Amino acid sequence: MSSSNWLYTDIVKEHFINPRNVLENEETYKEDGKGIVGNIKCGDQMMIVIKVKDDIIVDCKWKTYGCASAIASTSMLSEVVKGMTLEQAYHISPKDITERLGGLPEHKIHCSVLGDKALRAAINNYYKRTGQEHRIGKEEVRIICQCMNVTDKDIDEAVKNGARTFDELQFRTKISTVCGQCRGDAEEYLHQSIHLYGDG
Repeated sequence: MSSSNWLYTDIVKEHFINPRNVLENEETYKEDGKGIVGNIKCGDQMMIVIKVKDDIIVDCKWKTYGCASAIASTSMLSEVVKGMTLEQAYHISPKDITERLGGLPEHKIHCSVLGDKALRAAINNYYKRTGQEHRIGKEEVRIICQCMNVTDKDIDEAVKNGARTFDELQFRTKISTVCGQCRGDAEEYLHQSIHLYGDG
């Protein structure tokens, strides 16, 4: 493949070829929190483990089954969060990671969603293990379709229950049946959700 055909930045390429903080010794690594998201059947699954001291993430390791974007974005994430407080790390977004990578191809941005979700799951798992359930964060709900009040969580549930096309999603949720302005956002989020919860 010539460099002119390479869709990724040099930073993405570097983190893909030489990923940082990959979890090599899962059996012996003593993590304080663990988060797993995604679905191995569709090729994208992420596990992140963290070590915490005095509310600071002192180590972050990961394993992923996914594409170059998923590998590079998680490698970058694992570097960025070390030294952060749990609160700071909890609110890191896919946009933050994508910007640090110098951008990702539009159709690959969904891959960067896995890392932050797995990190939040790991932090919540740490809170649960240490008796700090009151600190467990709740995922923010985003309204995708204002007319029918359909949220991102409604789309996730529809995908978990078998929706794979926009027509199937619309049948289950009535999304985009009034003004139709949300269709683009709905299709984009449906694509992300299938990668997280679909079965291929």
